Amino acid sequence: SLIFYKEWHAVASWTWDAQDETCGICRMAFDGCCPDCKLPGDDCPIIWGECNHAFHLHCILKWVNSQTSQAHCPMCRREWKFKG
Repeated sequence: SLIFYKEWHAVASWTWDAQDETCGICRMAFDGCCPDCKLPGDDCPIIWGECNHAFHLHCILKWVNSQTSQAHCPMCRREWKFKG
């Protein structure tokens, strides 16, 4: 016999595909957001460096801008370059 559904409810979730669960700068979870943002998602993305360490975009931008000379990864101290 056939079954007909009158309604259904979809449930979905998302997560960033990062090696770590938290930002190495602010220590907030990647499935959340940085301390400067209210909501996680596209407005608070994760950015990877060539060294493969990941940070919230806002956290790494603050870090890079606070360095007096060439910026280095806060985790491994390699020269910071955004992964392209």
